[in-house]
Amino acid sequence: MADYRLPLQFGVSVDPNINEFNTAVKLVKRADEVQLDLVGIQDHPYNRTHLDTLTLMTYLASHTEHVRLFADVFDLPMRPPAMLAKAVASLDQLSGGRVEMGLGAGAFWDAIGAMGGNRRTPGEAVDALEEAIQVMRLVWSRERSVSFKGEYYQLKGYQPGPAPAHMPQIWLGALKPRMLKLTGRLADGWVSPGNIYLSAEQVPAVQTVIDAAAVEAGRKPSDIRRIYNVIGVIDAHVRGGQGMVGSVDHWVKTLTQWVTEIGFDTFIFWPSVPTVEQVDLFAHEVAPAVNEAVEKARQVAQTTA
Repeated sequence: MADYRLPLQFGVSVDPNINEFNTAVKLVKRADEVQLDLVGIQDHPYNRTHLDTLTLMTYLASHTEHVRLFADVFDLPMRPPAMLAKAVASLDQLSGGRVEMGLGAGAFWDAIGAMGGNRRTPGEAVDALEEAIQVMRLVWSRERSVSFKGEYYQLKGYQPGPAPAHMPQIWLGALKPRMLKLTGRLADGWVSPGNIYLSAEQVPAVQTVIDAAAVEAGRKPSDIRRIYNVIGVIDAHVRGGQGMVGSVDHWVKTLTQWVTEIGFDTFIFWPSVPTVEQVDLFAHEVAPAVNEAVEKARQVAQTTA
């Protein structure tokens, strides 16, 4: 599995739990100050302790200046795609072009149904997601009027606007073959499950499915950004803990390998210990060193090609 040679991006995830709100705000403000690229927020609106992700994104956008925000990932069955696209376009305008669209087909169907969302089979969920992508791009267009006739979603002479400040990228949370193929055909990026759910050893097989679908659709595999949610702690002295636990050097070496050997280009750090110090280590020590190591590796690969 080769490096797709996309510019690297680094971000942090924060917990939408109401009990962790003050910590989330503190971490996002710090991520903005240290010039991380992204903040990702999971979306489980049926969870009684979780704030609404889009509302939280709006609040955080108003308290930051640089960092881009995305849902990691929006639960489509809970959110009609035309309205979700309208909301994201609005926030993108108000934030100066700092919103991307992370999107998922849905998974926790009992909880989704309990809240009034659409309960679907796995096949129906993927089909609905494919329609939703088309609907969203129409909503973001600058056409005077758009229509769409699908099995799950329809637009009938809808007049789009206001347009987003930039065209939000659509990144799909995907793991199973049909979702991976859809990612390769239509999406701007793949959001991988966290490293505790999808190990680095399992990634090449998944990337191959995405790449084959992209080529079949007339696209280049490098058209698709590859985002890895990395759960862990940066600390040479911690023993145990969830996810990847190790020193700065260990993190740099591992993330560099994940770029050059299995094709990731974007890392969203989910700190098991959610502190400003962890964000600082990731932004000031891990990210610059990974950028430097990957640049050197790419130069060597280019000269030996």
